[in-house]
Amino acid sequence: GGGIAGLEAARVAAIKGHHVTLFEKENKLGGQINIAAVPPRKSEILRSVEYYEKILPTLNVDIHLNEEVKDINDYDYALLAIGAHNMEMPIPHKESNIVSSWDVLNGQEIQGVCVVIGGGLVGAETAEYLANKGHQVTIVEMMDKIAAGESSTVMPLIVKDFEKHAVAQYIQTKVVSIKNNVIEAVHTPDEAPVELKADTIVNALGSKKNIFDDTKLTVPFTYVGDCSGEKTADIASAIRTGYHAANEL
Repeated sequence: GGGIAGLEAARVAAIKGHHVTLFEKENKLGGQINIAAVPPRKSEILRSVEYYEKILPTLNVDIHLNEEVKDINDYDYALLAIGAHNMEMPIPHKESNIVSSWDVLNGQEIQGVCVVIGGGLVGAETAEYLANKGHQVTIVEMMDKIAAGESSTVMPLIVKDFEKHAVAQYIQTKVVSIKNNVIEAVHTPDEAPVELKADTIVNALGSKKNIFDDTKLTVPFTYVGDCSGEKTADIASAIRTGYHAANEL
């Protein structure tokens, strides 16, 4: 995997003198960084991928794009950096136009009025991205705050952008069901019903780690990055897991 965790693991392993081969099934390195860099003010994080693109060849890391490893057991050790995926919509939904936040940020064409379900960091950034592209956007979040965990320097910019584009926000609101592009929800403090209609519903409820069948591996292996724990990692955590795993080889 050539996401940020795999890239750091490859760098450190190569510095330690190992012969490293890196496989990435997509046509470019970076993994989720490539979609995380799409929202407003986020393009700078692509510089992290550019760093690895420059440094890894100098360390003689053998990089294979558009390719998955055929037999991991041909190697002496495996660092598994297989990443995560946008979680499936856990809410009952029928005959509705639902897309993932990942697909949106990957450039999928979106139609009309948008409701983003999930107001965490990814949901807020996806909403801001869609608003800047001219869509009417509403965010629905179960917690009492949009983009909890965002830095105090960035949050005012998001708030200002939301005000500029009239992004509606429903906090403490739980979606009950979705049918025919109509979202039935409830405002949890007072149980008041909420009904929202959309042309496009964006699933921004979070990510889940990819699962790999490691039962056939006969070589030692370690999981790094998003697939290594119960919770998916932020960039710093992903780099840290890659660094530590490679250092322990």
